[in-house]
Amino acid sequence: MSISLERRYTDRLEKFSARHAFLVDLAMVLALMGCATLGGSLTMPGAAPPDQDRTATVLMGVACLALLKHRLHPRTVVVVAGGCTVTAIAQGYLVTPLLLAPLMAALYWLSALTDRSSTRALGLTTLVAVTLAAVVSDSMNHISPLLRTIGPVFWLMLPLAAGKMTQLRRAYLQSVQARAEHAERTREEEARLRVTEERMRIARELHDVVAHHMALANAQAGTAAHLALTHPEQTRRILTDLTGTTSSALRELKATLGLLRENDDAPGAAGLEPSPGLARLPELVSACESAGLAVTVTTEGEPQPLSPGVDLTAFRIVQEALTNVTRHAAADAAHVRLEYTGSRLLITVTNDGPTDDGPTDDGPTAAEPARGRGFGVMGMRERALSIGGELCAGPRPQGGFEVSTALPLQPSPATHPAEGTTP
Repeated sequence: MSISLERRYTDRLEKFSARHAFLVDLAMVLALMGCATLGGSLTMPGAAPPDQDRTATVLMGVACLALLKHRLHPRTVVVVAGGCTVTAIAQGYLVTPLLLAPLMAALYWLSALTDRSSTRALGLTTLVAVTLAAVVSDSMNHISPLLRTIGPVFWLMLPLAAGKMTQLRRAYLQSVQARAEHAERTREEEARLRVTEERMRIARELHDVVAHHMALANAQAGTAAHLALTHPEQTRRILTDLTGTTSSALRELKATLGLLRENDDAPGAAGLEPSPGLARLPELVSACESAGLAVTVTTEGEPQPLSPGVDLTAFRIVQEALTNVTRHAAADAAHVRLEYTGSRLLITVTNDGPTDDGPTDDGPTAAEPARGRGFGVMGMRERALSIGGELCAGPRPQGGFEVSTALPLQPSPATHPAEGTTP
């Protein structure tokens, strides 16, 4: 409690001194002038005062008035105060802390406001001059030379050390303030970055859910309308699958939007469904087949457990690739190959049909980057990079389109492979 009160009063004094600098300096000069005048009248017991009884008052008055410029010219103030003090000591006035008070104040401000080289040069020169004057002064004859030396050195070293401590304290406070401001800026930038990343994640999730289910629903509705008169039973089955597709879309949209309203502290809050993964691949294949796309899945290697992030990324990439085949490729079949090799999962989604010459999910053609429409391949690539994987998508030399990706079994920091690198 005492430390906090002391700091509070110190801060208030510093603020008042900053607002009313001239009044503070004037009060200091008047106080020092009184101390110097009193010091000029002191003598040793049994010793007579100097004949020039007003000389000390004039010299110390000049030294004190020079202190009014200590904020702008601390070096000049030290020279003036030092010259006046040495002259007064040479006139035979007794060397006391009261007589040295203006010079001590000047040395304090010199140490607090200037660099080390100036402090050392002027401080050492003043210290030597005052000490020599005290040694040869007639007023100090009955005192041993050791005491004549120690006294001025001690009283003049004290303000130099205090000024340097004040300078270090100010530098420390400035560094603390700078670090606090930097931390505040960094915290705001980090918050903006996290908000941007969360917006991108939600945008990718909504794109995958809406694009996939709406594409399947559109394909199923078109197939049902085409077969309504000739194959009523097949049409009924497709319409039943269409109901399941729209229900699945609503469930996933509810789960995705529910993340934005998640409140674990709310009583009776509903638990979130697990994220989709490759375990739902048969359901995805069945939905595509009901839309008229035959999908075959091949698994090579020993299946290994995937982390939830990698499992979700793999499922979304396969889902988006099949959605693009349904929407843009004139193909009746697609092939999905899952290959477990070491610590990576290789996924390849291909179709043998020619790609549509019109606008695709990623722009004018499947091989060109998006230009304002569609973010399918871009979203797949961002998903793969976010867990340390790679993705390539483009036309096949033998015809059709291929999406290939290499994902780590455990997520790792995002990487940026060279352009044109294949997984």
